[in-house]
Amino acid sequence: MREVVERIDVDAAPERVWAALTAWTRQGEWMLATDVRTVGGPAQGIGGRLAARTGLPLPGGRRVGLLDTMVITEWDPPRRVVVQHTGRLVRGPGIFEIEPRGEHTTFVWTERLWLPYGLLGQLGWVLVKPFALAGIRLSLKRFAAFARSF
Repeated sequence: MREVVERIDVDAAPERVWAALTAWTRQGEWMLATDVRTVGGPAQGIGGRLAARTGLPLPGGRRVGLLDTMVITEWDPPRRVVVQHTGRLVRGPGIFEIEPRGEHTTFVWTERLWLPYGLLGQLGWVLVKPFALAGIRLSLKRFAAFARSF
């Protein structure tokens, strides 16, 4: 299992950061090259399901790329939500934590990835990791601005 942990300070109250984070269908406004939809309901608690597509935009607003399916396995507003990635390539928990700092917040994004394909997957991670980190970091900067104005 590989782990990535990134954090950013957000000039907004924890409740606002939580509301921005869990506005799942708006994640495309801050998460780089990704569109998210809920599956079978609003996904505001344990058992909620999400589907994200990360990739290149097509005419008409759709994307071609990686489909990432998820199930919410922990739900503790406004502190923590854990989604279990259940797709073929992306598997493992994604953890979003909100740490209050007075009227401000630190947002922590952790991905614990179970790599497929044995040694091939591990070698692939060496190539993909720098791009994944750059995308997460840029997305976090965009999230801080999104949450402030949410």
